[in-house]
Order: sequence, then C-alpha cells, then structure tokens
Amino acid sequence: MKKLVLLCLLSVPMTLSAQKQYFLPTGDGTMDEKERPLIEVYLPMSEQANGCAVVLCPGGAMRWLSWESDVVKMAAFLNERGIAAIGLHYHLNRGDGQMPQGMQMPPMVDVTHPEQFPKADANPMHFAYGDSIIRLAAEDAKAAIRMVREHADEWNISKDKIGYLGFSAGGGVAIAATMSAENIERPDFLCTNFGPSLMPVTVPEDAPPLLIMTRVDHPNVAAGLVALFMEWKKAGANAEIHMYGDGKGPYELMPETGETTTESWSLQLIQWLKAKKFIK
Repeated sequence: MKKLVLLCLLSVPMTLSAQKQYFLPTGDGTMDEKERPLIEVYLPMSEQANGCAVVLCPGGAMRWLSWESDVVKMAAFLNERGIAAIGLHYHLNRGDGQMPQGMQMPPMVDVTHPEQFPKADANPMHFAYGDSIIRLAAEDAKAAIRMVREHADEWNISKDKIGYLGFSAGGGVAIAATMSAENIERPDFLCTNFGPSLMPVTVPEDAPPLLIMTRVDHPNVAAGLVALFMEWKKAGANAEIHMYGDGKGPYELMPETGETTTESWSLQLIQWLKAKKFIK
C-alpha cells in the first residue's frame, strides 16, 4: 500500500476546535485547497479517553456537508463520553456532471416495499458522474480509517475500536467504503443515521457490526435501510435497526424532552457501542 502523504494544517481556536487537520492523499487534482478531502481530529481529554474513535461522515446530498451539526456538535457529544471524533470532508458533486437529460425521478418507495431496492441500492438516479463521486468519497473514507490507525498511538486510540457514523448521504459513503475496504482501512463498526446505501450492496467477509437508525415514514430512506439490514442478515453478519415512528429526520442531536423517541437516537448509539464492547 502506498505510503500516505500528510499535510498538517494549523488549527483555528473555536469553542470546540479540531486539534489537527490533515489533507487526505485522495485528491484528484481538480479541487481547490479549500475543498480538498481532509479530516479534522477532535480528541477527548486524555484522562477520559476510552480508545474508541468514530469517523463522522456528514450528510448533504453529496453536494454540501452539514459540518456544524454532523461533525462539530457530534464531536463535542462524543468527546464528552471519551470517544475520539474524526470529521471527514469527502469529495462532493459540484455540478460538473449533471443528471442526464430525460432522466426522471422514480416513484417514492415507502418502508413496506424494501424489495423495490434490489441489493439494498436506494440510489434513485445512477449516472456515471454521480457514481464516480460516490466512489471517490468512499476512497476518502477509507483513507480516513487508515490515517486514524497510523496515528492511533499518538491520538490514544485503540486500533480495533475505529468505525463510521454516517449521516444521510454520509451513511451511503460509509457503506460504500466498508464494502470495498481492505485490512488497515476496514472499520470495526458501521453506524448509519438516516443514510441508505447508494450502491448495490455486497456484504464483505468479516463484515463489521451494523447499527441503523432512521424514521419509519421517510420515503426511500426507510425502505432502503430495511433492505440494507436484510442484506447484512442474509450474509450472517451482525445488524441492528431502529425505526423511529415520530419526530423529524435526518437526525441531529436533540434535546431530551421525553416527547419523542427520535431524540434518544444518540444515546442509543452510545448504548450500542457499550454493548459491542467498543467503550466501557
């Protein structure tokens, strides 16, 4: 495997700021410096660190990144619980290759018809450029895992407790990366929040445990995630799914009011990580 070439940038003081930023070695030469694939590293206090690290893949329909909600706020939540957070800035569709003329949106699929997404592919519009961006983003996600493992000792992270949490489109990126990962870039766990697969699913050998969280009445997303769950189970892999029946999605961190079940998704994530022995 090629040796990674890293460029460390100075961090900018914030209420919660990344201690380090690193460009990923997956840039294709077409992106300007502000848009290059990179990771931001958010580490908990050393006395709180439990060795677990979560690579955060933010949502944004593959066209932008919901960085503040899906990375900065989520990193603070994880750091408070001793978990390292790695924000991933992956390749995006900047409109250079638009959907082919004449292609129409398919009908919306509700949760009762997951069979309409063969191989759990919930991408409603495949076209060459769009698919190429998904593949590039998956390469970014795999490079992020490699980088975390290479810096694990320095960052007080256990090399066997590193996984993904993807939001919306970021879930699709994390799933695509997991399917094509090898050895050092393979995640130890995979969590997707409101993010179905954007490619046909082939469950890898020794697939990591999968946690799925979504809202039951969201068209396409819910059905796609049921189909993903079934693919994991048909392969004999470990999977768990939570289909919330109230509230809105995709899910950001929510105040605990006791009025909805969806607001508990983040605590469900922590409980799942505990049950799977990734944190104490």
